[in-house]
Amino acid sequence: MSLFPHYKLSRITLFFAVAFQINVLANAAENPPILETVYVEGEKNKLELEKEQSFTPGGVTLLDQESLRQRNMSSLADMLRYVPGVWVASGSTGDSAFFSSRGSNLDATNYDGNGIKLLQDGLPVTAADGNNHNRAVDPLSTRYAIVARGANALTYGASTLGGAIDFISPTAHDTEPEVFLNGGSHGQIQGRITGGVVAGEFDGLITLEARQWDGFRDAQHAQERAGIYINAGWQFSDAVRTRFYATYLANDQELPGALTEEEFADDPHQAQAAAVTGNYQYNVETWRVANKTVWDISTDSSLTVGFSYEEQALYHPIVYSPFFSLLIDTDQNNFGTSLRYKLNLGNHNLLAGLNYGETSVEGGNYSHQAGIRTDLMTLVDNEADSLEIFLVDRWQIAARWNLIYGIQAVSASREVRNINTTTNELYNPKGDYDSVNPRIGVIYQLTKDIELFTNLSRLYEAPTNYELEDDVVQGLDTKPLDAMHGTVFEVGTRGNQSLSVNNHWYWELAVYYAQLQEEILSVDNPGAPGTSLSSNVDDTIHAGVEVLVGASLALGTSNAHRLEPLVNVTINEFSFDSDPLYGDNQLPVAPGYAIKGEILYRNASGFFAGPTFDLVDERYVDFSNTHKVDSYTLLGLRTGFASSNWEVYGEARNLTDEEYVGVFSVKDRFIPVDPSIPTPAIFQSGEPRSFYVGVKIQF
Repeated sequence: MSLFPHYKLSRITLFFAVAFQINVLANAAENPPILETVYVEGEKNKLELEKEQSFTPGGVTLLDQESLRQRNMSSLADMLRYVPGVWVASGSTGDSAFFSSRGSNLDATNYDGNGIKLLQDGLPVTAADGNNHNRAVDPLSTRYAIVARGANALTYGASTLGGAIDFISPTAHDTEPEVFLNGGSHGQIQGRITGGVVAGEFDGLITLEARQWDGFRDAQHAQERAGIYINAGWQFSDAVRTRFYATYLANDQELPGALTEEEFADDPHQAQAAAVTGNYQYNVETWRVANKTVWDISTDSSLTVGFSYEEQALYHPIVYSPFFSLLIDTDQNNFGTSLRYKLNLGNHNLLAGLNYGETSVEGGNYSHQAGIRTDLMTLVDNEADSLEIFLVDRWQIAARWNLIYGIQAVSASREVRNINTTTNELYNPKGDYDSVNPRIGVIYQLTKDIELFTNLSRLYEAPTNYELEDDVVQGLDTKPLDAMHGTVFEVGTRGNQSLSVNNHWYWELAVYYAQLQEEILSVDNPGAPGTSLSSNVDDTIHAGVEVLVGASLALGTSNAHRLEPLVNVTINEFSFDSDPLYGDNQLPVAPGYAIKGEILYRNASGFFAGPTFDLVDERYVDFSNTHKVDSYTLLGLRTGFASSNWEVYGEARNLTDEEYVGVFSVKDRFIPVDPSIPTPAIFQSGEPRSFYVGVKIQF
């Protein structure tokens, strides 16, 4: 029994959303209220995001695109480089990246990508079942991003272990017309052209982009990506505004496959033989449209309603051998809607919200010959929906004290319907997931610019359809996977402080400890050793320390020369907790520590230069803790020049050309008990020595 009825909910929600927008726009046209202050759209976004951060009693990081454009940025690994608590590793598959927040998604490094809810302008990009497979947000098409880690994503309604990332699109109000070009090692060529217009109450922005990348591994000859990003807004009155978004992406790329440990040691940049013979590919075409309307009802209240719809086509040859081949050819449709109501009532700042999403996946799994689809093996017809309702009160109980408390209700359903075309057998795992998740926290304003915070929260995440499909019971038991859940305690501080007239430093610090139950991990299938299938694990611990420290320091009294150090330190302690099989073993993938930083010299003329560094601890590759990948240290260099209407940059990475593992798949046990069984092919190399240059010209 679901906590909330889902029957025809998407159609009902869409009807009321459209009716609301029509009613609001009509009322606004007839009775436009008079407000004293009009904000520029871009600046209002940033002010609101900074306010949300200051209202959250836990780890939240705000990213401003302007601070990120002076470097090569081709994936989320580049964008999230200075977000503590988030482990992001780019592999050798175009601009894709594996990402995990506070230990989410530690066993799905090569496919699912669950654990973090991705939103664009507050509307879902992540599918309704919680997976991010085939879909990420282009970092260059983002004006701001706010990363709310773990339970701190309550104000986004996210029911995930790792929290949420909301990517805010640029508009013509905060973006000048520009041409951006960059390129460099491994055949990277990328170009973008952006143009916009502001005409009275209307504004519109369009970006066209194209990217080609040959890659740094054999037989990885091309990634070709083209995209169109459009948004347009209309200010109907001082109180009502609406904005439409449209995105088209076509991404075709070849995959080099994973290597065994022996192959990696011999040549980490070679391709997997099966990937070459089977012509592994990853081709995705995506259309997305969305709309968001905001009604400032009064100076103390506002209502926001939005919806999004996305269609995605996937063509994905991925397994090839003399005995078995697999090509996934599916169409995925995602519908999402959200409602937000904000109210300032005395010392209370109230936020009530609703997210609803539906996802359907139709198509099939085929055999193939060198990437050419042949026989249909499995007919796929999967569905998922998710409803999240939440209420948060930010209550100023004293001059420097804010009590933040709230509650979230989640109701979700998952259903996998796979039909074997040979036997006509239906494989139909499904489940309903309901939960109520409370949260309480406190913020103490030590000074105007320094906060101390703490919170106690419940975590909850339902399984994805991919996890249900790979369930260890494989249809032999009617009980589906349980949802992951637990409790997290967190303390920390953030702020900035002047050191003198021309010097200041800033920081974020969060320390958290979470006890989880029923975490979903891909453990070994006892009926088929070497095959990992999804299963709930009784107890695990996710704990960590997240630190971001930066400064701007004058060299001398003229303020013409400055030194700007920045460092992100993440310490992870993820482990089983007295598990009957694994004891207190460490969980794989996430390193014990990851330190990323830079020290830039900046001149008042616009010139900048300085070294970058990465220090990453060793990582286990299996739950049995039989094998680790080595730690590594990377050194780089950034330089460039920025003026009022143009910028140029150069970046060198991995100057010592260190060979290291970037991403890998997880196994139950890496070293087989039977010596005759070979070690698995799970490793993909990180980026070798590379050089990039870029230029941005604004008009």
